[in-house]
Amino acid sequence: MLSVHLSLLYAHTNFSDVFFLKKWTSISCIPSALLEILVQYPRARFVIATLGENGCMMLERIEDDSGIDAVDIGNVAESLRLKVHKDDNLPTCVSSKFMRLSGRGHGTIHGRLLIGTAEKIPAPELVDTTGCGDAFIGAVLYGLCTEMAPEKMLPFACQVAGIKCRAIGARTGLPWRSDARLSKYLA
Repeated sequence: MLSVHLSLLYAHTNFSDVFFLKKWTSISCIPSALLEILVQYPRARFVIATLGENGCMMLERIEDDSGIDAVDIGNVAESLRLKVHKDDNLPTCVSSKFMRLSGRGHGTIHGRLLIGTAEKIPAPELVDTTGCGDAFIGAVLYGLCTEMAPEKMLPFACQVAGIKCRAIGARTGLPWRSDARLSKYLA
């Protein structure tokens, strides 16, 4: 039953790293590329791009036919980047309000943009990044299954990926649910 549920979730969700995203859409601006994907896939609820040490970006769609003017998604992303606290070592998330978003000829959707930051890992603690993307996606799927809010899910997923970086191999560094470093996200 769980595998069917996860398959249904995945059918309405897209995950991508930034390189694949740019090649797939031929759009160099990440927020506009996310918008293009949601325009191309009208049943998808959201799309997430992983940005490595820069965290992640999520575009979430809601169904709304309000006639408000569209705002350029690139401008929204830039304003969110200014809200990110550079001094935070642990992952955080900043979010726009729900609005009509456009991407310079790439269509429009009604939704919001979220930026999740990555944990700042000191160089001596960074051991191996193999499997970090998989750890991130697994944590997002966990967040979806437990109905975690996106503002909590993105930092949680970034934290799981950050914890994984501290051990060699794709699986050895994965945290258990009981890991104290995850407690603030699972409370």
